[in-house]
Amino acid sequence: MCDIRIGKVVLNIGVGKSGDVLERAKRTLDDLSNQKSCPKMAKRTVRDFGIHKGESIAAMVTLRGDKALETLKRLLVAKGMRIPASSFDGRGNCSFGIKEHIEIPNMRYDPDIGIFGLNVSAALERPGYRVSRRRRVRSKVGRNHVVTKDEAEDFFKKELGVEVY
Repeated sequence: MCDIRIGKVVLNIGVGKSGDVLERAKRTLDDLSNQKSCPKMAKRTVRDFGIHKGESIAAMVTLRGDKALETLKRLLVAKGMRIPASSFDGRGNCSFGIKEHIEIPNMRYDPDIGIFGLNVSAALERPGYRVSRRRRVRSKVGRNHVVTKDEAEDFFKKELGVEVY
């Protein structure tokens, strides 16, 4: 029950406006993850940026299981297999950004799509985290069972071969 595994990897591209640019970002995520991406809506209206509440302004995709591990390895190669310690939080999550998606292995530049940056968030968990997500008899995960920052850093070093600086 103490084994640490990757619960999910979330890829997000925030464009800031809807239309053709958002469709190209969704196509980029679809090519990267081999999975259909979904749009994310604006929570409030921001007149300075021309954003209206309920307008699609971003695209995201959630990966789980083997697909998540495989994609995370490719994304870490694009990052140079180095992540700062400030990317880890106290509950076993790691987030980092990639400035250009064409840095990712097996991703080619397409002039029709352009170049996008993306945010990557990986959530680590142990077996038994289901008790916090299930519908019936939901419960909290105990403090001793939560993945800590040090354990998350060790997982990335040992399992994925990443240098944490």
